[in-house]
Amino acid sequence: MGLHVVIDGYNLIRQSDRLSAAEDVSTEQGREALIDLLIQYKKVKSHKITVVFDAAHGNSLAENKIRQRGITVIFSRQGELADDVIKRMAAKERERVIVVTSDHDIVNFALQRGATAIDSPEFEAKLTMASYVAEKGVDADDADKGWSETTKKKGPARRLSKRKRKSRIKINKL
Repeated sequence: MGLHVVIDGYNLIRQSDRLSAAEDVSTEQGREALIDLLIQYKKVKSHKITVVFDAAHGNSLAENKIRQRGITVIFSRQGELADDVIKRMAAKERERVIVVTSDHDIVNFALQRGATAIDSPEFEAKLTMASYVAEKGVDADDADKGWSETTKKKGPARRLSKRKRKSRIKINKL
């Protein structure tokens, strides 16, 4: 059971300083910058990745799917928002999907269906770490070797809910 990362493309681009600067030049350049980052990420992590973009104002009556070097890019059909496509995918795949968006409506929908959601800035940090690992050839866990946990506990023990523990495990796999 592999993870499927579903990304709200324009949401991630507009939440990121680096990607929004590329989008200021042209929308196409913003999309290409995001896809290039995701290709770097896929070299490090082998998750199935789908990016969904709005094409609600376009003239295509059917959903347009393109595959670029292992990344599936979906443009929504005319009159349909990317949010609807993401919700449909989250409802279909449930526990296997991780939704990347900062849109609270999509996050709530995904959580109700048993999917995991992560906000765009947090995922961008994971993308940056993956590109660093791809360039340097350093394992991401090696960077934290300077600090060791102590076994002395302070305060009352509190266990997260089962749903939050499962969500945390999936997010840590990113």
